[in-house]
Amino acid sequence: MSVYCPSCGSHQVITRNIGRKVAGGTGLAAGSASAAASSLAGAKAGAAIGAAFAGPVGLGVGSLVGAVFAGLAGGAAGGVAGAKLGEELDTKVLDNYECRGCGHTFRPHVE
Repeated sequence: MSVYCPSCGSHQVITRNIGRKVAGGTGLAAGSASAAASSLAGAKAGAAIGAAFAGPVGLGVGSLVGAVFAGLAGGAAGGVAGAKLGEELDTKVLDNYECRGCGHTFRPHVE
């Protein structure tokens, strides 16, 4: 599908993807914060696994690795969910296209 500017007719049109960027970043931050708040469970699981394999040293390392992994997993899940929501916003709500020729922003008409 070739997108052209409804204002000037130019084919020099780019997608802005503002919704996906903002919602993805917000989801990443929210997911990381949520996971950090509940990382105690990840730390306990890591400590149990670490203690089973490496004794007292594994207990400390395992709890740290478990907490970090919980934060990363939560951040990734939040970021993906936010990006999907932002993609829907870009498609259905926001003026996601910008003409490089005249600067006009618009949503393409679906026929």
